[in-house]
Amino acid sequence: MLDPRIFKFKGAKKALGWLSVLTLIQAVIIICQGRFLSVSLTELWQHRALQQVALVLGIFITAFILRQILTVVKNYVLVPFANRATDELQKELIKKYTRLGPTLIANNGTGKSVNLVIEGISQVNNYLTLVLVKFIDVSIIPWLILLYIATIKWEQAAFLLIVYPVIILFMIILGYTAQAKADREYDRFNRLSNHFVDTLRGLTTLKQLGLSKQYANNVYEVSEDYRKATLGTLSVGILSTFALDFLTTLSIAVVALFLGLALMDGSMTLAPALTILILAPEYFLPIRNFADDYHATLDGKNALADIMDILEQPEPTDREIYHAPASWNAQSTLTLDHVNYHYPDTKQNALQDISFKAQGYERIGLVGTSGSGKSTLLNLLGGFVSGEGAITIDGQEVPHFAQNDWQKNLEVMPQDPYIFHDTVRANLAFYSPQATDDQIMAVIERVGLSSWFNELDNGLDTIIGDGAMQTSGGQAQRIALARIMLNPDRHVILMDEPTAHLDIETEMQLKETMLPVFDQHLVIFATHRLHWLAEMDWILVMKDGKIVEQGTLDELLANNGYFVELRNAMRGTENA
Repeated sequence: MLDPRIFKFKGAKKALGWLSVLTLIQAVIIICQGRFLSVSLTELWQHRALQQVALVLGIFITAFILRQILTVVKNYVLVPFANRATDELQKELIKKYTRLGPTLIANNGTGKSVNLVIEGISQVNNYLTLVLVKFIDVSIIPWLILLYIATIKWEQAAFLLIVYPVIILFMIILGYTAQAKADREYDRFNRLSNHFVDTLRGLTTLKQLGLSKQYANNVYEVSEDYRKATLGTLSVGILSTFALDFLTTLSIAVVALFLGLALMDGSMTLAPALTILILAPEYFLPIRNFADDYHATLDGKNALADIMDILEQPEPTDREIYHAPASWNAQSTLTLDHVNYHYPDTKQNALQDISFKAQGYERIGLVGTSGSGKSTLLNLLGGFVSGEGAITIDGQEVPHFAQNDWQKNLEVMPQDPYIFHDTVRANLAFYSPQATDDQIMAVIERVGLSSWFNELDNGLDTIIGDGAMQTSGGQAQRIALARIMLNPDRHVILMDEPTAHLDIETEMQLKETMLPVFDQHLVIFATHRLHWLAEMDWILVMKDGKIVEQGTLDELLANNGYFVELRNAMRGTENA
């Protein structure tokens, strides 16, 4: 019912301890409330004057008020804990995204990743606020009431004790059904989130290709699927509530029947019988409240499980083994020797027996079909994933590339550069926060963004990115290139098909700007565009996660091997 990882949150045990104490006091007050209400009703039934029952009524009213106050106090204890826990959870999740990098985002999907940080955290807060109070209530209140009822009439207490496990059994059966449906609903919601984000990102392209209406049908089908899943979950929740209400009402009716028989045969007086009858609903109330809130917070439970699973993913350790005496230079070397990598959810190698050497300011091209392992190799070199094998940087053997000094040398230019919801200045100065406005303006001119920049209303202070002014694919690539050009201290560039989504005219314009940037840099460039290979000093040809050939362009052409087949396929002359 509860994710045990909740108890790892800072302050969880203290908050639950206070909740337990307050709930214990509240249980005693509930018993007093039921007892003095029954005594008041009995005395009024016996035609006692109101003044004669004033004290008993006063105790009942005081108990009732104290019960409500304690409910408020319990929320006052829990809500700050829930807020602190979810704030810390959100910070830790963002840090985890930063440390594990794009591989984690790619595996989860952008929509789900964003949803967890924003909506998921809100759902977890709701889950903690509602469920923890009800969990403590159901753990304490019914059993104190049952003990008190046993002191009045043990037969009724025994009946209530026998009924309770039956109700819990029904709850478990229906709860598992609801959980299964909620899990499917949650998965569909994440799928819808990913579709929505992908649609927004590709809306301009879809519009240009005339596919916007066709893709709208796809979005409709996904959202309709989510709607049906939601209604299915709600139907199970309603059925569960009905079954629980029916069983508890039936149990109270049976208790009332036996109490009536006891009153008729004179074996019991009115006051204790009324006390049991009043306390019987209170006995079942915590489990009913817990069941209602449990169904209402299943999304929060799922979100918490997803977030905790992400936070518990292993991270590279030993990040300080590599100590760079200086920035990457013409004498620096990088060697991979029989390096393998497989994704956490599969034993099949995504990279197998990777061996190559890079030195100084080489330009190394990665070429291969989609799925050949180019992006995975770049993620490995960037320290976003950790493989197995011998890795050496400047003669220093390291277990992985997630070395702080190595990553300080890196600049990355992906297929789809991320444009932050921030100013133009902040987006361009991503690698160089200290860059001056004059330096930024000079880079804007060099990458060919001047005409775009001149149309901005607020210049460098213009907000761009999601939810603000959008950029085209070419503009985004130029912004990514400007980020690299602004930082003269980083000399290793990883490029993952940065021109894949550009038309040939825009690509050739961008190429003219990019080539000078390659000077004084180690460049590892993944591409499927043949004209880039002529600019490379060394080419790695990849297939099924392996480097099947490597050498200069002339050497690969002379070998007449897989590279030639791949080149012909790219030209459309034969299949690879």
